[in-house]
Amino acid sequence: QVQVVESGGGLVQAGGSLRLSCTASGLTFDGLAMGWFRQAPGKEREGVSCISRFSSTAIYADSVKGRFTISRDNAKNTLYLQMNSLKPEDTAIYYCAAGRYTASLLPAHYNYWGQGTQVTVSS
Repeated sequence: QVQVVESGGGLVQAGGSLRLSCTASGLTFDGLAMGWFRQAPGKEREGVSCISRFSSTAIYADSVKGRFTISRDNAKNTLYLQMNSLKPEDTAIYYCAAGRYTASLLPAHYNYWGQGTQVTVSS
């Protein structure tokens, strides 16, 4: 049974930092691209960042470039998202996803999803 579980969300002031983690089980972690997505109230789910199987490629949405860093540890079946200089507009539920396709910011390219973790940035 595939399980994808996010952690690390919370409430932080603008300018602060958070580190999200995502552990995956029941799948071949290093055989899959991984991505972070977010969804704010009333908005569509959007791609934040993604990383290829062996970390050779990392892609970021323009809105987070220079502030967020994605990484993965295949030995631990874990994906990370280091978020710095957080802004109120980063407030959303953040989802981790695993996909059989190449790294992509398109939600449709991902097969397995976690339940999400709430990130709230206060001004």
